[in-house]
Amino acid sequence: MFEGFEARRVQVDEASIFVRHGGEGPPVVLLHGHPRTSATWHRVAPLLVQRGFTVVCPDLRGYGRSTGPAPTADHAGYSKRAVADDVVGVMRSLGHARFALAGHDRGGAVALRLALDHPDAVSQVALIDCLPLTEHLSRITTKFATQWWHWFFFAQPDIPERVINADPDSWYHGDPQSMGQENYDEWRAATRNPDVVRAMLEDYRAGLTIDRRHEEDDRAAGTQIQCSALILWSLRDDLEDLYGDPLKIWRQWAPDARGHGIDSGHHVAEEAPEALASSLTDFFAGRPG
Repeated sequence: MFEGFEARRVQVDEASIFVRHGGEGPPVVLLHGHPRTSATWHRVAPLLVQRGFTVVCPDLRGYGRSTGPAPTADHAGYSKRAVADDVVGVMRSLGHARFALAGHDRGGAVALRLALDHPDAVSQVALIDCLPLTEHLSRITTKFATQWWHWFFFAQPDIPERVINADPDSWYHGDPQSMGQENYDEWRAATRNPDVVRAMLEDYRAGLTIDRRHEEDDRAAGTQIQCSALILWSLRDDLEDLYGDPLKIWRQWAPDARGHGIDSGHHVAEEAPEALASSLTDFFAGRPG
């Protein structure tokens, strides 16, 4: 995986971030979702390098080989604001004060926070298979609670750690053929690490508490994404089924937004890398579409 990329560790405040980077040209950051690592981009990142971009793929704080602080009662150490600050710190350490950004799933929540908190740092943002957390929570239905019950299970203290760590291979499902063997092996090693499991749960606990309050503050203040935004969603996932057109919701947060669906399941970077890379390339290159 990631032939020609450099791997390094960057110390940022309370966190130590594992990052892969390679290529030459305008910088692009790719943020993975739960429960993946930066390796989920192994089919997309080389395509973007071939198309003239510098590509940076970090493991989010606590995920994969990145580490973070001990959890606290307010979950602030794993808030999207803290993780977004990590990304800014990593990019500055690599010499990039301004960059384009793509976030998938939970990485999309980080990308939203980064674009809102650091508008001078983000030139463009792509948000993939996600909505603002408050938009999910304000639309809770029986169907949502049934399909996304894990959000609320993960928020419980201590219990999910005991359940998941008792048999992580049964809890986290993955296929080495569809994921790619090296990506699968890296992901499986992470899911077998109790510290990683706890950090991933803290991500969700933060989402229902401190992250929700941050987003509510943004809405009250009228804060919106200032740069152009690309909204992408997987047509064989449930986002559109639950909410209709995700683009209509996102335009309340990002007035300069466009988007479309991609024929894929949820893990689009692994399942439809060519289609995703083409959409990102056109957007980051400023092509109409």
